Formats: sequence, structure tokens, C-alpha cells
Amino acid sequence: MITVAIVDDQPDMRAALREQLVGLGFDVVGEAADGNGAVSLARAAAPDVILMDVRMPGRDGISATATINDERLTSRVLVLTTFDDDAVVAEALGAGAAGFWLKNSGPESLASAIRHVAAGEAVLDAAVAPRVFACFAQNRSRGESAGLALLTPRERDVLELLCRGLTNAEIGAALFVGEATAKTHVSRVIAKLEVRDRVQAVVHAFEHGFGAHLPRD
Repeated sequence: MITVAIVDDQPDMRAALREQLVGLGFDVVGEAADGNGAVSLARAAAPDVILMDVRMPGRDGISATATINDERLTSRVLVLTTFDDDAVVAEALGAGAAGFWLKNSGPESLASAIRHVAAGEAVLDAAVAPRVFACFAQNRSRGESAGLALLTPRERDVLELLCRGLTNAEIGAALFVGEATAKTHVSRVIAKLEVRDRVQAVVHAFEHGFGAHLPRD
């Protein structure tokens, strides 16, 4: 059973999430109201996934996410956000979050995201991915990185689709290849960029100017 911790400063939100997740078969092993509590949960309970709010009194979710990753704790962070949090969530992804999802997503949608993150994957909510990563493009470095220069034309197509928030299955459909082939392409992109996962590949892409032409929602 996948273990989950909920970090949010609003008790009503934590209670609603707990009820949803328990009903969907997850084991909620702890709750916290700020970033300090999140780090303590990661150290003590080591949940598979931490649902992390960003803006909280005291220590925020960005700082907590950075510490969890810097200490190489096993918990993976899934940031829950709203549309007006784009810039802040971009910072959280840069700090090492495994992805982000919208707070107003339905229970089944959130459950799917949690399962992917627990399986070692990374998730981007397609509804806001272009807007979030536009924040990286605003402060991008000059020129392409060495990793981007190594990508084949097909791998560049794959990276663009990653920047749009597509899953492996959706990438495969867009490129008229099977999901397994799409997954192989994604893995090669991640390896060449020398990043941890697909989210960090997109962060890298936007920081170096790739994808700056993508449409903004």
C-alpha cells in the first residue's frame, strides 16, 4: 500500500484530502501544517509521497522540499497548487519536487498522480505546465546546454512534448510510436541532460531557453 503524508496549513484541506485518499486505498501516515513538519515526517515516517502545499506560515514548502532532497530522504514530493502559484511552484520544482498537481483536481486524478510519483515517475499537470515553466524561461541562461546539444531531432520532439506536460502514452500517440518506445526516448533525454526525472528535464529545458516558444495558456 502506498503511504502518503499531507502537508497543508488549512485543517479543512488536510481533512478532505485524508478522507479522499483513505477512500481510494492509500495509507495516510501523517499530517503537518508547515515545512518543518514536512521535513520531520520525511525523516520519521518516510512516506512514499508527501503532498506539499507551497505557501504556509513559518517554513514554506519550497524550503522543505529542498531539504528533503538535499538530505536524500526517500519521500518524494508532489506539490499541490492553484493557478496563481505558477512562479512559486516553479521554484519548488527547481528545489527537487517530483511534480505538481492542481488542488481542484478530482480524487481519481490526484490518486493517479500519487501512484505515478510513488512508482518513481514525475508528473506535470498539463493544464498549467506551460505557464509554470515559462517562469524558468524568463531567467534562462544564454545558449543551449551541452546536454541539449546532444539530443537527436526525435529526442528534441520528445522534450517539447514533455514541456507540454504529456505522458509517455500521449507522447507515443503524438509521435505515432508505442508507449514503450516513447518511454525509451524519454529515458534517453533524461540521461543526456543528466537530470533526475522528467520534471527536472523540463526545468532544464526552460532554464536554457528550449521551449520558450511554447504557447502559454
